[in-house]
Amino acid sequence: MDTSSSDDMMSWFQEVARNARNVQAETLKMILEMNHGAEYLKKWLGDMDVHNMDAEALQSVYESMVPLASHADLDPYIQRIADGETSPLLTKQPITTLSLSSGTTEGRQKYVPYTSHSSKTTLQIFKLAAAYRSRVYPMREGGKILEFIYGSKQFKTKGGISAGTATTHYFASQEFKLKQQQTNSFTCSPQEVIFSGDYKQSTYCHFLLGLFYSPQVEFVTSTFAHCIVQALGFFEEYWRELCNDLFHGTLSPRITLQGIRTSVLDIIEPNPHLATWVSSQCEELEESDWYGLIPKLWPNAKYVYSIMTGSMQPYLEKLKHYSGDHLPLVSAEYGSTESWIGVNMDPSSAPENVTFTVVPTFSYFEFIPLHRQACDTVVGAVDDYQEDDPVPLSKVNIGQQYEIVLTTFTGLYRYRLGDVVEVAGFYEETPKLKFLCRRKLVLTINIDKNTEIDLQLAVQKGSQPLLTSGAKLVDFTSHANITDPPGHYVVYWEIKGEVNEHVLARCCKEMDAAFVDHGYVVSRKTNSIGPLELCIVERGTFRKIMEHFIGNGATMSQFKTPRCITNKVLLKMLNLCTIKRFQSTAYK
Repeated sequence: MDTSSSDDMMSWFQEVARNARNVQAETLKMILEMNHGAEYLKKWLGDMDVHNMDAEALQSVYESMVPLASHADLDPYIQRIADGETSPLLTKQPITTLSLSSGTTEGRQKYVPYTSHSSKTTLQIFKLAAAYRSRVYPMREGGKILEFIYGSKQFKTKGGISAGTATTHYFASQEFKLKQQQTNSFTCSPQEVIFSGDYKQSTYCHFLLGLFYSPQVEFVTSTFAHCIVQALGFFEEYWRELCNDLFHGTLSPRITLQGIRTSVLDIIEPNPHLATWVSSQCEELEESDWYGLIPKLWPNAKYVYSIMTGSMQPYLEKLKHYSGDHLPLVSAEYGSTESWIGVNMDPSSAPENVTFTVVPTFSYFEFIPLHRQACDTVVGAVDDYQEDDPVPLSKVNIGQQYEIVLTTFTGLYRYRLGDVVEVAGFYEETPKLKFLCRRKLVLTINIDKNTEIDLQLAVQKGSQPLLTSGAKLVDFTSHANITDPPGHYVVYWEIKGEVNEHVLARCCKEMDAAFVDHGYVVSRKTNSIGPLELCIVERGTFRKIMEHFIGNGATMSQFKTPRCITNKVLLKMLNLCTIKRFQSTAYK
């Protein structure tokens, strides 16, 4: 990346961070001025003259008059946009594109407005992040990036609005090309590979081109850590075929899409020397269970870069295995389909400790203070947090947990994001956030309240006995079974390796005992919640789940394994794939 451009980006950010309070007030004023007169805002602000109001006074009025909103509150307006209504509903400018959330955490896909501002902030945060990374890991000019990225087919809504995932919109945008030019790092794969619509064919070609450009690859990346782990598992199966194509400059018959075939064959050439070298490396790697695969095949790669927080943390161990002892794992920036939020200013920080510094120009941010409720709270509460009134970015406190609230340029007003974060510190006046989890409760039956983090910790503790057998946990999900009174937790594991039943029974017991929520412990002791059930599913089950979501409109780039499943189709799939069941003996 050009040093002057890099320095300019960091200087700009230091300036806005230093004046974060004023920048936030001006950002809100800009949003309200741009969208003044839109139906949703008019409902709450009437004909208020926002143009002539002082920014701080407007901030106070806005927070007192416009209520907090969920997606359900804004969905009727978004649906009218999708159906073709052209009057200003959420924004003054027409919305011509809608993004789809993944639907893997909330259970169904949601439409979110997407505008040119969305692409511009994506380019901006990528350039800013690249500036901080280049200080620690300098890049060679014109280097290549091995990117496991996947665009889905865009479609038209009933009203003719283009819809697709946010990553699809970005990969198709001019900003994606600009990002490569301005950071002087170029993806290995052409657009035809990224947008093939068949993730298996795309993944094969990503690898073939990544190997072809192996000496030039500067880093390996994908949107989510899960995606890199999935792709490398695919490589373990197909490396011989890839080496054959690399040797002869050919493309496997498994690649049937003509657009991909043409674009890839236009790039690759026979390279017997490189193919022989890759083949010998893979034979050695196979003997060591593919430990250090990435630095072995891409020896000039500086790091692996991806979202590694939250629901991606369970994949860190496998990613560390593929990365070996010395290749750093760098956590990517913090954002959502709705808005970008923060940048990783310290790329050398371990993913478990990473913080994200809020960029105060991207949206107007508020924070709802959260406090754990007492353990004897009323049964049926939404979750185990008590809330205080939202506070602006300038009034958050270190060590306090918050839910993020967004007001965006794209027409979301005081929108509850559902992410729980903790303030870890400040850079100038802007907070550094540690992402904790999605606020939505994962498992609950009675007075028990277990979040995604609670589930992850219990699975981590329960899977420790696997190490004695040399086996590894591939993936997991859960279900709160309330059909058979008194109800109990069901946790599904996919395992690589052979494990005897005694070890698995111990895993089940230790996982049950690892749920430390007081409501759960009391309920288990009184048998108002039954023993935890551990179901071992056959190999490839979680790949089937991923393919189910991809078949229903998600992309590989966007997919996250759902940690709690209520979908009847997926539950049926899990139960049909279950090969062993164990019942916990804890609390006996």
